[in-house]
Amino acid sequence: MLNLIRSLPRKQKAYVFLAIDLALIPLALLFTYTVQVLPNSAGQTLIQTLPVLPYLLAVAAGLSMWLGIPGIQLKAFEGHAVGLTAILATVLTGTMALLSWLAGLNQPPGTQVIFGISYFMLLVASRAVLYQIVDAIYRRAQPRCRVLIYGAGTTGTQLAQALRSHEGIDPVAFVDDNSSLQGMALVGLPVFPPARIAELVKQRQIDRVLLAMPSLSQPRQAQIARRLQKVGLDVQALPSFAQLIGEEALIDKLTPVAPQNFLGRASRASGLGDASDSYTGRVVLVSGAGGSIGSELCRQVLACEPRKVILYELSELALYTVQQELEQLTEGTGIELVPLLGSVTDPRQVRTVLADHGVQVVLHAAAYKHVPLVEANPLAGLANNVFGTQVLAREAAEFGVERFILISSDKAVRPANVMGASKRLAELVIRDLATRHAGTVFTMVRFGNVLGSSGSVVPLFQDQISRGGPVTVTDPGVKRFFMTIREAVQLVLTAGAEARDGETFVLDMGAPVPIVKLARQVIESAGYSVRDEDNPDGDIEIEIIGLRPGEKMEEELTLSPDLIGTRFPKIFCAREDQLSEIEVASALRGLRHALVASDADAARAVISRWVEGYRQADVERRRS
Repeated sequence: MLNLIRSLPRKQKAYVFLAIDLALIPLALLFTYTVQVLPNSAGQTLIQTLPVLPYLLAVAAGLSMWLGIPGIQLKAFEGHAVGLTAILATVLTGTMALLSWLAGLNQPPGTQVIFGISYFMLLVASRAVLYQIVDAIYRRAQPRCRVLIYGAGTTGTQLAQALRSHEGIDPVAFVDDNSSLQGMALVGLPVFPPARIAELVKQRQIDRVLLAMPSLSQPRQAQIARRLQKVGLDVQALPSFAQLIGEEALIDKLTPVAPQNFLGRASRASGLGDASDSYTGRVVLVSGAGGSIGSELCRQVLACEPRKVILYELSELALYTVQQELEQLTEGTGIELVPLLGSVTDPRQVRTVLADHGVQVVLHAAAYKHVPLVEANPLAGLANNVFGTQVLAREAAEFGVERFILISSDKAVRPANVMGASKRLAELVIRDLATRHAGTVFTMVRFGNVLGSSGSVVPLFQDQISRGGPVTVTDPGVKRFFMTIREAVQLVLTAGAEARDGETFVLDMGAPVPIVKLARQVIESAGYSVRDEDNPDGDIEIEIIGLRPGEKMEEELTLSPDLIGTRFPKIFCAREDQLSEIEVASALRGLRHALVASDADAARAVISRWVEGYRQADVERRRS
């Protein structure tokens, strides 16, 4: 039957409606004569009316087509269509009165009025009945999505009424936290408590839940949605009032709070000054140019007006992204921008790049820096961070590069993880090369966490908040040093220009920041409240998940408290012991054997022996 209905063209459907409308005219006359007190029976009176009936039908057909009544869809037969039907019935009432007078039919007063009213009611009722029949056919023939509406307030009830005429959605029931509504029936649907959702899903075969609570905060909606998705339900949220009235465009323009706003102190970025002379007119290679630190290094180096900047990057996507951005900055400046895909662990490629482009300054930012990932993949982390540094630095020294600056980390100081140990070994490699190659100035710059960098804590918190929380913190006592990307890179370039050979520069990071305090600030800056014992009705919860493998409660910036000041108040030089050339060679040889054998335990044993502060037994105990 459904195929027959769908196969009929619109014009044929209009003819069917017209035929039904015309067939209702004799039926309306018969009903009129039945309720009237007439000398003859209703049937005999109808037979007497047959001479005028063709004219009445002709007028009805013409007027109906002119008004467009047969072409109105069943689901659209509402106020306007009913008005047109009333016009048709009124005109037919007058036509019937005229034809009866002309034909000399002796009918009681008011007969034509009763006919018009009867015809109008029959026509409207026929459309309603036809709609129910066709709707039932569609419902039987095609699958319908059975939905549960979460929220029985004004929005929820209006949604339920709107969905009743939907072809593919069938509202089944409400759930609501308001106990005064539970057990009631609103717009024909029962209201249940949320605790019965799992039961309702099975009993009533519910496919989807519609969240009809636009006034509820986004985090709370996200929490409810995740809880329902765990039951296997598809969850959708009704737009907020702001979206419905068009204010969403304004909301879209609001930007997240910048990470540097959580620094807790004034930014120390003040310009490079005469340090920019070390990069002006030179060929500068930035390894890891697509990363957060690497890309900012490129931006600030470009401001120094170098002759050429080589973007050396392993990730194709990261290289493409940074190239697209930097090309706009170099347009019309005469600075050559060279994007190169490659790994710092490939000596032949590194040698070729240095020779072909005449590199004078190397800023080495390429490294695996995510602590848990490197902890889970120690061999890859050590190969990239240690041997990548050795390859790039050795080739730079042999080629006669003027300056080589290693970007290091506070995690290299008495490291509790493989990532930190790899950075410390990279530092020792640079110190060793500095003692053996007088033609290249080697230096390293050590600093703490960078706000807003990829994988850093603030973007992670903001992402967790956008999903409704919870915001995860490893331990209530964890503290970290923080610095903005801009000020960190500016101080790195300044320290690199200040270097004379082999120094370990340490940046003034200020006081360490408790991560719990930072999490609270990020939540409140997003316009939400923290849910805890003091505020059980808050929006976002801070969840303590425990220290991850390789993490420490607090980081350090130096192995020794002895720091030497420089002419820059925020840059210090650390006095630290170093390994001899033989010891560095031994460490690298043992590490290389471990990598060749794919032996992670042997690699950890090597760094446990040569990296001060790293003890494999202690790390394994913390991991367990």
